[in-house]
Amino acid sequence: MKNRTYTKEYIEDILKQISPPINKKVSEISKETGVSTNTIYGWKRKARKEGKLIPNSNPNRLKKWRKEDKLKIVMDTFTMNEEELSRYCREYGLYTQDIKAWRRLLEGAFDNGCKSADVLEEELKSEKEKVKQLEHDLDKKNKALAETAALLVLRKKVAAILGEPEGE
Repeated sequence: MKNRTYTKEYIEDILKQISPPINKKVSEISKETGVSTNTIYGWKRKARKEGKLIPNSNPNRLKKWRKEDKLKIVMDTFTMNEEELSRYCREYGLYTQDIKAWRRLLEGAFDNGCKSADVLEEELKSEKEKVKQLEHDLDKKNKALAETAALLVLRKKVAAILGEPEGE
């Protein structure tokens, strides 16, 4: 396989095809152009690191954008009026209600009642440890119960063999 060199313009053209409003799939572009999917995904990663907004290929419009992209979109559109916001949405294949919902979500994250990710993660870890301990205890109790049941069965068999009455 040869190492090919691609011009910056060619790469940008490919990235435009991945992005709204065209929204072609990487596999589709790869078949059309002959460029490997790994190469295109590499260009996509690099462009994201440079701050470009490139959506995921998820067909669900709300899961199409990464959280980093959503934050950048909210920051980019924060000072825009409705007309500018609509133009921005058309350019990137977004809905104004999505951006407004992301903005509310971000603003809600700064409320005093909201716990930080570190606190939530620590609570989750604590709850997982409790669940693990409870499962361990339950397993021990199930084994003890099975042992008791086995002993009762043996007791009845011994009583039947020896002819002892069952009321003892």
